[in-house]
Amino acid sequence: MSKFSHYYIIRIEFLGFRYHGWQKQLKLKTIQGMVDKTIEFITGHTDFRTLGCGRTDARVSADDFVLELFLTKSLEALSFLSLLNKNLPSDIRALSVTETTAEFNIIQQAKVKEYHYYFSFGVKPHPFSAPLITDLGEVMDIDSMIAAAELFRGIHNFRRFTADAKLDKDFTREILAIEISKSDRFNSPSDPENTYVLKIKSKGFMRYQIRLIMGGLELLGKGKLTTNQLEDYLTHSNGEAMNNIVPGSGLILHRVRFG
Repeated sequence: MSKFSHYYIIRIEFLGFRYHGWQKQLKLKTIQGMVDKTIEFITGHTDFRTLGCGRTDARVSADDFVLELFLTKSLEALSFLSLLNKNLPSDIRALSVTETTAEFNIIQQAKVKEYHYYFSFGVKPHPFSAPLITDLGEVMDIDSMIAAAELFRGIHNFRRFTADAKLDKDFTREILAIEISKSDRFNSPSDPENTYVLKIKSKGFMRYQIRLIMGGLELLGKGKLTTNQLEDYLTHSNGEAMNNIVPGSGLILHRVRFG
């Protein structure tokens, strides 16, 4: 039986550029490590546990990351939210704290995740955009990329689009929505003119899946892969895995919705 008797859902947003992802790792700076350190400072003890809605890769950011906090004593949500933001570093902000029940399971609860991948091409961008927008360098055939993104919609075997391709597991995933469109989200003078965003939704993603999908689309845009060859990665799952992975710094967890 769990020693914890009080449960809270905390939503946060963060700039992940200087972190090695969400999950704690020995001798590495992570979002979970920083959150736990802050909670320990606020409460004055370590008798708690945090559990995230999933992992994020190094340098990946989030508009909406959800974690569950397990405690042995209750807390006042609004004052705790204020204390979190007072003590968290400037690249992590808590958005809300709400109480939940022991029945809530942040891992198994039905949810849909939406990720956005921001990229630019053509003129080399200002260095200030590096934490959020990936520079793909040369001119791209963006129209072909927009059209080819639709190949990934629906249920497919994504064995060739994950770092776990050698494992014995089910690689079937459903992409609920996917599109590439022009982006003016950041609307800063330092942002590149040709900035686009890949938006993708699913109930679950595998390790590096989105970055490898984007990597395939990058090769297509640069003329190094045809549309038929890219489609072959989906229809013939036993071939070599996609080996072009784009940087994590362009990827943002945009929204997490529970059913």
